[in-house]
Amino acid sequence: MDPFNKHESNDSAARSDSELQMVPSWSIALAAVVFVAVQYMFFVMMPHRHNEVLAFRLLMSFTWGAALASYTLLIGYVSRDVKRRNMSGRLWMLIVLLLPGGIGAVVYFLLRQPAQMACPGCHSQVPASVNFCPQCRYQLAAICGQCHRSVRATEIYCTQCGHDLAEDHTPARLRA
Repeated sequence: MDPFNKHESNDSAARSDSELQMVPSWSIALAAVVFVAVQYMFFVMMPHRHNEVLAFRLLMSFTWGAALASYTLLIGYVSRDVKRRNMSGRLWMLIVLLLPGGIGAVVYFLLRQPAQMACPGCHSQVPASVNFCPQCRYQLAAICGQCHRSVRATEIYCTQCGHDLAEDHTPARLRA
């Protein structure tokens, strides 16, 4: 990533924000409850010894609380992401919950299908990464008229071949 290219950093920030919005509110609330429950367990339920080091107890409680809360957020993310990718939600939730140590989540991220979206032209489900609908040839993303690679709608020149994008007859819906 080029530190001088502000468009690239803005796009990655927007992408990470949209991915964070995939985490449902019930998962955020449950993660907070899990974190507080772990703190309660470490400081109220577990026996205290006066010669015990408090820093170690703090470190362990925070580490376990953060790990379990993060896993709860991950489960919430997967529960929404499977719907977006037209996959079996119940099957993947069972895999993520039952395989120990987060292995189910790793398997999910390795095997998940590409994200799907509805084509505005024919309403068929198409991968989000395509530029044209394979059913009706509706243009879904801006492309360079010379090298036919994807470009951002806000770019003036193609970053691959330097072609002037203003010369292309881009549909009005794809213009900045």
